[in-house]
This record gives sequence, C-alpha cells and structure tokens, in this order.
Amino acid sequence: MNGTLQERIEHWFAQGAIAVGDAEAEATFLELRGKLEAGELRAAEPDASVPLGWRVNGWVKRGILLGFRIGTMVEMGGETLQFIDRHTYPVRRFSVADGVRVVPGGVSVRTGAYVAKGVAVIPPAYVNVGAYVDEGTMVDSHALVGSCAQVGRRVHLSAAAQIGGVLEPVNASPVIIEDDCLIGGNTGVYEGTVVRKRAVLAAGTVLTRGTPVYDLVKGEIYKATAEMPLVIPEGAVVVPGSRAVSKGKGAEWGLSLAAPVIVKYRDEKTELSLVLEEILR
Repeated sequence: MNGTLQERIEHWFAQGAIAVGDAEAEATFLELRGKLEAGELRAAEPDASVPLGWRVNGWVKRGILLGFRIGTMVEMGGETLQFIDRHTYPVRRFSVADGVRVVPGGVSVRTGAYVAKGVAVIPPAYVNVGAYVDEGTMVDSHALVGSCAQVGRRVHLSAAAQIGGVLEPVNASPVIIEDDCLIGGNTGVYEGTVVRKRAVLAAGTVLTRGTPVYDLVKGEIYKATAEMPLVIPEGAVVVPGSRAVSKGKGAEWGLSLAAPVIVKYRDEKTELSLVLEEILR
C-alpha cells in the first residue's frame, strides 16, 4: 500500500493477526526499525509547542509492537552465545565506526534502539527497542534503559539505575531524562516521569506517576495529573525521604511512606562532585 510510514504502520497494526507472514507488513516494520536505530525517528521528541515540551509519537510504539506480532521465533548468535527471539529483532552489532563504547562482559542493545557516538555501555547493561540514548551518556553496570525511554546528552545512569520502558499500555508516555542529568545508583524512574536538564537523583530515589515530590527550596509539591506526568524541575537535587502517616493504624504504628525530596538546586559544590564523570568517559 502507499502512504506515509505512519499511515502504513497504523494500517498493519490494525490488521491484527492478518499481518503475520505478510511481506509488506514486515517491510514496513523494517523501515521503522531502521529509522529508529539511525535516530531519524523517535518514540518521543522535543516540541516547544506543547506544554510538556515533548511530543509522544504513539504510532511509533504501535510499530514496535507490530514487529513483535509478526516476528517468528528463531535461533540467533553462535555456538558460544545462543539466543532465541523474534526474527524481527536480531542481535544488534556495533563497529568501531559507530563510536559507541561497548565493554565486554554482558552488554545488550536491542535492534531498533538509537545509541549515539560517545556513549559508553558498561556490563551488565541493557538498552531496549525504541530507546534513544544521546551523545556522551554513560549506561553503567546493571543499568536498564527501557523500551522507548529518551535519554539526553552527557547523562550518567549509575549502577543499577532503572529507566522504565513503555510498550503496554500503548498510549502511555515514555520516561524522559534530559541533558546533563546524574541518575544515581539503584534509582528507578518509571511511568512517563520527565527529569529536566541538569537534575540529580541521589542513590535510591524512586519516581513513579503516583509519587509526590516535595520541594523544600520552593515550598511546592510536584505530582502527576491526568494530563501531565510527574516532572522534576531543571537542576533539582532529589534525595529519598519519607513522610509520616497521620491517620489510622499507620499513625498508631508510627509508619511513614517514601517521599522524594528536593533539598537544593545544583550549585558549584554539586558541579565539583561530578568532575569525575569526564574522566570515566
């Protein structure tokens, strides 16, 4: 069929099981996968005309799901390392010309993920389909970049950081980490949360759509709404905190709930603590 890539993806996705085994459906998906891998197409992209500053391309996620739907299970790899996955998502291979530092010992970047020059991926780590990882970023040991997550320039995803993916539900928004952020060890950023430029998430911070964040500097509480995800302000330094349960058995038992807290905004002292980043890269 004729039409734009978006129109063709929408058509084949709507066909359901009929698309399985159709050569034109597979060719349409492969075009999408190639553009994602080249960074020419994104699941979400900057757009100053919308309130969030990012436009989500839901049809791209439907195209990724189309690839799973029409794929058949095949053996991949060699005698030493063998994998079984959908034929539409083969093993991703890099060359020196790609300019990506893929350290030996257990790194996997799925086809259909964009990884820019100057990125370092330290084992074990995983970057899933539809993700976009921009220049100079480090994906450290045990870190995950989930499906369709958008990670900006010069970001450090520290050891065991989890950047949540989003394919189901298909209309959900991806996690967005903007430029120059430091995402500390054992952090979790999920459910469409947006972390603005230069923000720092201290080790152990967990952010979800239902997480309120308390700003001690500005005296505000940030929450997701029906229209907007949770947004961490630019330059904020967020640490794990807690808030007391004030009613019922929770108060009687002295319980508290997790509550991330913004304790300051980046300053010279914060910058000095990040100098090591350049050496590690």
